[in-house]
Amino acid sequence: MGDTRRIHERAAENLVFIRDAMERAGSFTAVPGWGGGVMGLAGLAAAFIAPAQPTRTAWLVTWLAGAVVASAAGILAILIKSRQFDVPFFSRPARQFALSFSPAILAGALLTAACYRSGSFELLPGLWLLLYGSAVVAGGTFSVRIVPLMGLLFLFLGAIALFSSPLVADICLGAGFGGLNIVFGIIIARNHGG
Repeated sequence: MGDTRRIHERAAENLVFIRDAMERAGSFTAVPGWGGGVMGLAGLAAAFIAPAQPTRTAWLVTWLAGAVVASAAGILAILIKSRQFDVPFFSRPARQFALSFSPAILAGALLTAACYRSGSFELLPGLWLLLYGSAVVAGGTFSVRIVPLMGLLFLFLGAIALFSSPLVADICLGAGFGGLNIVFGIIIARNHGG
């Protein structure tokens, strides 16, 4: 009876080890496809509304409102997809995705405040695109393969926006936060579910 108990204990230990190894090796598959499309629609709305604002502060508020809507849509879509595909929201790949995605987003928030304070609005489109692209590339290393490619395209648009006129920079913002999110959202939804 002691041998049987030991065999069961070892089997249970092996299962725990295998589950942990699979979780570490896994990727964050709850990246929202359709949610990314909704995020893109928020980006397109901001891209059309912001340039028509009478002041640079109103332009900034419009983009920040779009970012809040897009972020809420993205988080909600991740929660829904996690439940739909029975992927734990706080799994190791999800935590790795969040921990690698977050620093660039935090840097973007701080630099936005600094640019607002100094009146350097012209730097914001390039900074936002570059930092979001960096976040997506970093987080994408723990996700499906196409995600880092999207991040690289954001970096490309950010480089253009950083050294362009305000009109071109606004177009880059719309192409990135609107167009890229919609296109990649559709691709992710079709190839990786929801």
